[in-house]
Amino acid sequence: MGITVKNVTEMMGKDVFTNKGSFCGKIVDVEVDLTKFRLNSLVIEASRGSFLANVVGGKKGVIVPYRLVDNVGDVVIIKHITPTMPEESAPAEEGTESTGIMGF
Repeated sequence: MGITVKNVTEMMGKDVFTNKGSFCGKIVDVEVDLTKFRLNSLVIEASRGSFLANVVGGKKGVIVPYRLVDNVGDVVIIKHITPTMPEESAPAEEGTESTGIMGF
């Protein structure tokens, strides 16, 4: 994964796109694991009318695990998110993996 930022604070306000080219929003915060010196997740605020705003509905944005980040440069590229039903009401399918994305 290519990272061209020298400071985590340089990531704030960067535009976020999926790897299929859909605009999601902007990074408003990051979660850092200081014991391992690793980024755990990005907090992305959904821009009105964006792909991500349609996915999360009435929520302001999402917390995306860093494992879903493809690239960080002038913009941030994340893996494309497919909307799914909430886990409580959806039947569990074998061989499927949760993305770990949480709305806020």
